[in-house]
Amino acid sequence: MALLTVLLLVAVMTALVVAMLDDIRFGLRRAGNAQAVAQAQYYALGAETLARLQIDRLARRDPTRTTLEGNWNGRPFVFPVGGEGTGEPPGVISARVSDASNCFNLNSVVEGVPGQWQRRELGVTQYVALLRALEFPPRDAAALADALVDWIDSDQARAPTGAEDAEYTLGGDGYRTGATLLAEASELRAVRGHDAAAYARIRPHVCALPEATLSPINLNTLQEDDAVLLAMLTDGALAPARARAVIAARPDAGWHDHVAFWGQPALAGIVVPNAVLSQVALRTRFFDLRAEVEYDGAQVVLTALFDHRGMGDTRLAARRWTPDE
Repeated sequence: MALLTVLLLVAVMTALVVAMLDDIRFGLRRAGNAQAVAQAQYYALGAETLARLQIDRLARRDPTRTTLEGNWNGRPFVFPVGGEGTGEPPGVISARVSDASNCFNLNSVVEGVPGQWQRRELGVTQYVALLRALEFPPRDAAALADALVDWIDSDQARAPTGAEDAEYTLGGDGYRTGATLLAEASELRAVRGHDAAAYARIRPHVCALPEATLSPINLNTLQEDDAVLLAMLTDGALAPARARAVIAARPDAGWHDHVAFWGQPALAGIVVPNAVLSQVALRTRFFDLRAEVEYDGAQVVLTALFDHRGMGDTRLAARRWTPDE
């Protein structure tokens, strides 16, 4: 009996020691992973600082205009970190700065102040024109625009083809409208009519800027895929095919003033409201950053939105530890 008791105690102690060693091993692994993720996040924040410097360099080159000179827009810059001689594992940072102004600001369908948002007709007209340029039928385009206004505005007065709380609470999930500006363009998926197929077509051309203003479209950084934005600005008077030709004919150094742009033969006879004339710009105000870091087995993605208001005045408008979706 004494021998059996000793053997039983040895077996129990062995099991406890094995369990303790497993806990220690997994604890060390978790601590190592947490340290790697934290260091990767610090490297991503460093990429954020580099992005600010890049934006300031663009401004110093020409304070009045932002062009595509230098192939900076959307180009990934790769930086190695750690590695031999540093005492740290090797890693890599990939940072990409892009023009974030060339899009339709979903929040521009309203105007006012928080708690008192109301419909802005010019913003609605531009959203409908964008949807028409993306080949949505007129009735669907109007319904999508009305639904977006009702989602953001502060009242419960339903637009002719829109939807307010009463319509959303009847659904299976039973939720309510936001009644405030969109923080992310991905919120559009919660708005009536913006199903997966519609969202996939719309998403490349829209954004949710942190204010209810018409998007400050930079004519000098437009790409061919942005032709629908010119169609939007002209309320469909300039077809996307002609808009692509206008962008392709842009001078290598960009347009130096608005007169040179609006004076092109392709735009002859097209009249736009004064608000649209003020909306178009030659200098980028909003910039996107996407930073991806791989370090010691950890992977981190940081996306940020910068509001550049002048030399040395680049403000962080949004930061996410996820892709901008």
